[in-house]
Amino acid sequence: MEQQRQTSVVRFGTYEVDLRAGELWKAGIRIKVQQQPLKLLEILLEHPGEMVTREELRSRIWPEESFGDFDQAVNVAVAKLRGALGDSADNPRYIETLPRRGYRFVAPVASPSSDSRSDGETIGPLPPETQPHAKKWRRLAVAGLLVAVVGLGSIYVVQRNSSRAADNRSRIMVAVLPFENLSNDPEQEYFSDGLTEEMITELGRLNPEQLGVIARVSAMQYKHASKSVAQIGKELGAAYVVEGSVRRSDKRVRVAVQLIRTHDQAHVWADSYEREMRDVLGLQRDLCEDVAREIRVKLARSRGPAPQSASPEAHEDYLKGRFFFSKRNSNENALRYFQQAIEKDPNYPLPYTGLSDLYQLSDDPQLARESVQKALELDDQLAEAHNSLAALLYRFDGDWAGAEREFQRALQLDPNYASAHHWYSMYLGLRGRKAQALAEAQKAYELDPLSPVVGANLAKILQEAGQDDKAIEQAKKTLDLDPDSAVTHAVLGVIYQDKRMYPEAIAEYKAAVQLGGPPGEMRGLLGYAYAASGNRVEAEKIVGELKLLWPGHAHAALDLAAVFSGLGDKEKALYWLEKADERHVSDLIEIEQDADFAELRSDPRFRVLVQRVGAPK
Repeated sequence: MEQQRQTSVVRFGTYEVDLRAGELWKAGIRIKVQQQPLKLLEILLEHPGEMVTREELRSRIWPEESFGDFDQAVNVAVAKLRGALGDSADNPRYIETLPRRGYRFVAPVASPSSDSRSDGETIGPLPPETQPHAKKWRRLAVAGLLVAVVGLGSIYVVQRNSSRAADNRSRIMVAVLPFENLSNDPEQEYFSDGLTEEMITELGRLNPEQLGVIARVSAMQYKHASKSVAQIGKELGAAYVVEGSVRRSDKRVRVAVQLIRTHDQAHVWADSYEREMRDVLGLQRDLCEDVAREIRVKLARSRGPAPQSASPEAHEDYLKGRFFFSKRNSNENALRYFQQAIEKDPNYPLPYTGLSDLYQLSDDPQLARESVQKALELDDQLAEAHNSLAALLYRFDGDWAGAEREFQRALQLDPNYASAHHWYSMYLGLRGRKAQALAEAQKAYELDPLSPVVGANLAKILQEAGQDDKAIEQAKKTLDLDPDSAVTHAVLGVIYQDKRMYPEAIAEYKAAVQLGGPPGEMRGLLGYAYAASGNRVEAEKIVGELKLLWPGHAHAALDLAAVFSGLGDKEKALYWLEKADERHVSDLIEIEQDADFAELRSDPRFRVLVQRVGAPK
């Protein structure tokens, strides 16, 4: 990339990097970035579209670090850089993680200097999505899609390997990957992503005994992936792929799709659809039926009614809300759009499910309950609503029987709903039904194999089932896919702690804290590990940090109780457990089985608290 080295400014998207001054700018505003993350960005920009190995990063940025310290340092630097760029490991626009190998800058890179053309022609090696062979595919394919699967609207038909359970051998799995936005308007990205999510839901309503649907989180991993159809087919066990694109103009929308067999990349089928915006839901149903027919799945009657019609404006706001909600760092925008959708069409149920999900994230069970009940009043066939209600019933009401009925109802309505299998597995684990919990966690992982949360949960359920070695293997496999997953580092720490491998557990907890895990929960885990390993000084430092979070962060009370329990101070541990109960911290339902409180179980006050919060025995 010799031309870039001759100029001091490199541009990508709305960002500029002044290499000489060591500064990052966005739309004329300087973005504060620490030295190591900025140096990492400069190295990636030297090789756009190419892999930069972790070994190269180490030699240029961290030559003096040990391997363990380096791994943690590079993970933190990448996380901070993504934060500065508004990027995501799940849906990367700029920095793609290549598990175990390195990273790749996937956006086009240009320079505003005299070396570059005025039209922003890319300098240096082109990213994979702009290579000439990809453009050729655009011209040839009816759907106008890239073989490299960059920003594609795709439907992956996955048929599991023989190693899968026998009851899935006759079941074809489908993964819907992001529809490519061809509208020449980046702000329409929410619409193509929203249509992808709607397609996942619609396909899940078809014959679930014969057709399974990969969850959205795993599908979105390939939004900017520069991989061939054959590669993706191998990674997901995909027998077929359907690629698609969306072009929106004024009040009309055009969707093009094509079915591709992965092992030989043969084109099996292609078609296009054009509708008025008000008939987008009808377009989705037509797509689902045609795709299923072409993959020779004999469709049974759809489970549940067709989606309820909504005004085009309300549906569009709902899609925007889901787009921002999926980012997990734009909850205010998501809330605004869900509320706008409800204002425009109060009888449209889907925005209420969006609100319920948001309120659960913010630990507000009352508002979450009101929202989910409204959704069920409007449409009691929504699996999402029954799943959300199930979680509310056992975590906040102690209604374990009612929660199980709701989980089973959700899975009856949509057996392909990965989140229902995931949440149900956690419920079963708390009830001590370990074999069932593991089966549900494995089903969730089969449907959503690239989700770090689902993968981490499977590792945790394996650990609870006494399979520590398999749990470690699963956690590391999940981290290979997403090294920046704080929850997976935390789960791996829990497994190490269970094996009394305290130095390893502490290292994982530290990584979880630095990667932005929940501030109280991560510090609580770290503080207990320090205490259990005999390091009282560091444990007491964590106590001080947790007290600064209280009372604004209610969960800090439960985390303080855990650390004091590890320090052997029963009185203070019980004091903070009572404070957590006063603030209705939902995780109190887990204290009976939590090994951190093993020394308190014989205390009558602890037994009373267990009964009061409705924790299972």
